[in-house]
Amino acid sequence: MASQSPPEAAPPASAGLESMEGLVLDTIISKAGARPAAALACASTRFRAAVADESLWRRFCAEDLGLDAPVDPDGQQLPSFQVAYKVWLESFGMYPLPLVKRVKEFWSSMKIWLSENFPDAAKTLCKGVTEAQLKSAEDDLGFKLPMPTKLLYRFCNAQLPFSENHEVNKRIATHGIIGGYAFYDHWVNVHLSPLEQIVEETTEFYREFPDVFSGRKLIIVATSWFNPKTFLLNCSNGELYVGTNNLPLGEMLPCVPKALIKLTDNDLPQDGLLLWLEEHLRRLQNGMIKTRMLMKSRYISLYPEAPPSCTSAVTNGVKVRGSAVFVPEHPGDPQRSCMYTYSIRLSVPEACMLGGVYYSSCQLNSRHWTIRSRDRVVSDVRGEGVIGQYPVLSPGQDEFVYESCTPLAKGPGSVEGSFSFVPGKLSRPEGKPFEVMVAPFPLEVPEYIF
Repeated sequence: MASQSPPEAAPPASAGLESMEGLVLDTIISKAGARPAAALACASTRFRAAVADESLWRRFCAEDLGLDAPVDPDGQQLPSFQVAYKVWLESFGMYPLPLVKRVKEFWSSMKIWLSENFPDAAKTLCKGVTEAQLKSAEDDLGFKLPMPTKLLYRFCNAQLPFSENHEVNKRIATHGIIGGYAFYDHWVNVHLSPLEQIVEETTEFYREFPDVFSGRKLIIVATSWFNPKTFLLNCSNGELYVGTNNLPLGEMLPCVPKALIKLTDNDLPQDGLLLWLEEHLRRLQNGMIKTRMLMKSRYISLYPEAPPSCTSAVTNGVKVRGSAVFVPEHPGDPQRSCMYTYSIRLSVPEACMLGGVYYSSCQLNSRHWTIRSRDRVVSDVRGEGVIGQYPVLSPGQDEFVYESCTPLAKGPGSVEGSFSFVPGKLSRPEGKPFEVMVAPFPLEVPEYIF
């Protein structure tokens, strides 16, 4: 009986690809992605030529890394997109690329906004840290940092740390990229902490309050230069908190909706710090919050500037805008649960008109506030002037801005009221007094606390 010849070995998968037309092959390589494409380049001379197409790597760099130019992570020019992809993969290949792209785009957008709107704050941003520096910080802390937080610091080591030099600290005190508010003698301006400051302040924090925070894997990621305000990241579950006035007793409030935190997502994990910073950037970009002058220094003001958090009303040509910010760190009134600071802006955009008569100016005489908690009136206040002033408003002038504060029981509330004005000036009125309405603006603990 004649022996049967052994079956022929199946051709390798690459042999089938070798026989394909160029356009079909290019399409398959493009859809396969960068890493399979790099592996194919080792299979044959034809594959190597197909994979070397610069337009292919331009697409990979744009889709996977958000790159529109062949540059390295420090922004230095590279000879090609293929080389750029390789360099980025060597630097960040230990992280999911969708997360790398997301964090890169956050910092790029933040830096653009700061350079255009707040250059002094942009100058406080520091070059990103290395993996070795992250590992050293984790060793000092005794626990691992969440992956999104590590990537945030790989791209940018937050802001310049405060130092022993008081004059230097004063110059950068209002340059916190998170921003703040000021009312009476309570000034807050929050800076994002660099890695070395995180380790130093967290270590000191645990040393000062060992019984309260022992074993909780918290790190201090942002602080205020003026009045204390502290933000802490839980490295176990990724939640971000802000300390209240009772932080030494362990009292903290969540700053980000818990449902959005996903540390275990393999492709796109997100912790509280990343979500918080992204939301802050959105508010800067859409004009919800803006920069403002404080004395002679510019700062990012957390008082909302757009609806629905900021309301506006015009009466007889006088425009009043009002908005409030929750102040978790303020000691407040022990009989109340929450403290809010509110900002009032007064102006005459075009003309002060009363009974068909135009007046070149008008002056504030008194105020009336009605404060509600859950639709129940809890305070009805009348008084002369505002913070001891009686501003005169004229068409075309900048807004007169002042801040104050009010305590409120837990639960949503609101502030509304009116101002009494006289045409002309109080010392020489030109007509009868008139009331200017203040539209209700909300007092509530927000989902995101800054």
